[in-house]
Amino acid sequence: MIDQWEARMILRRAAGIATANVDGLLLAMLVLPLGIGVTVLYSASNESMARVSGQLINIAVAFAVMWLAAKVPPNHLMRVALPAYLFGLALLAGVALFGEVANGARRWLNIGITRIQPSELMKIAVPMMLAWFFHRFEDHRRVYHYALAAIILALPVGLIVRQPDLGTAILIAASGFYVLFLAGLSWRVIGGLALVALAAGPLVWNVMHDYQRQRILTLLDPSQDPLGAGYHTIQSTIAVGSGGLAGKGWLNGTQTHLDFLPERTTDFIFAVYSEEFGLIGNVILVVLFLALIGRGMIITANAPNTFSRLLAGAVTLGFFTYAFVNMGMVSGILPVVGVPLPLISYGGTSLVTVCLGFGILMSIHTHRKLVQT
Repeated sequence: MIDQWEARMILRRAAGIATANVDGLLLAMLVLPLGIGVTVLYSASNESMARVSGQLINIAVAFAVMWLAAKVPPNHLMRVALPAYLFGLALLAGVALFGEVANGARRWLNIGITRIQPSELMKIAVPMMLAWFFHRFEDHRRVYHYALAAIILALPVGLIVRQPDLGTAILIAASGFYVLFLAGLSWRVIGGLALVALAAGPLVWNVMHDYQRQRILTLLDPSQDPLGAGYHTIQSTIAVGSGGLAGKGWLNGTQTHLDFLPERTTDFIFAVYSEEFGLIGNVILVVLFLALIGRGMIITANAPNTFSRLLAGAVTLGFFTYAFVNMGMVSGILPVVGVPLPLISYGGTSLVTVCLGFGILMSIHTHRKLVQT
């Protein structure tokens, strides 16, 4: 028989194994916005316990993925960076050739037992690949290395834009750019690229899909199509503004519960939160996000080698981009591109991707003394 003392020791050892390599501070910073997300989801879904239960399952799966990622040393991630990138690129090519079409977009690949969205894999695989690439040439980087890195980034982004999935393409392009920037890309080059992008604006406009052009026109003047393309922007900005300083109170959002607000559990859940918790609630949420970003940047600054530093920086700034793009589109300052609010919106795929990134941050932090520099 096991006595009480032995039982406690076994539980302590099990807890120690479970929490090893997990950054407790970063975990606590994740739990708070996730709790806010579940609370807002209950209201946004018209008090649907089935929806809340589904999100709790998503959180459990995401945490399991994060825990596993935290156990993997960064040098192992470095070894799989190139295979993961090539595998993801092959899957994207498979989507272009054999993917399933849903709502006018070809984004999913049927592999028999389930459907997968390869573009989600590339949110992590692309910055890993670029970090590995610059780590290999850290002692003798030349201009052509940045040109090759740009091609590495452009291939998956181009395939994803073609699906079309502009929101995911923007996120992946941003994460790749962050790696290039942290790897020492000159401000002169960045300024030159910005000028080239502005000059190429008319050409880009001509090759954009009709719905993409409409989103930009709607951003400039949502009232030109108030019941069509401008409906989402108009209703979300009304909800954000009607929250005032302290909000209308939990479960009391009129835009939400009178069914004016579309996609209120996913892409536009920030509008629900703003209406019910107001400016004060928004400030609290932004502070929580900034705390996560700050913790990520501290881990980035203390990373032991080039690969870890570039990957940690890309994951952290990628999270910032997630939040900024969603809040911007809900507030009417950015086009609607279908990007969920990280840790808050309902959905499993994006939540798993975000938590995978934070698991990598935990791995970089806890293995920093073990990684060879």
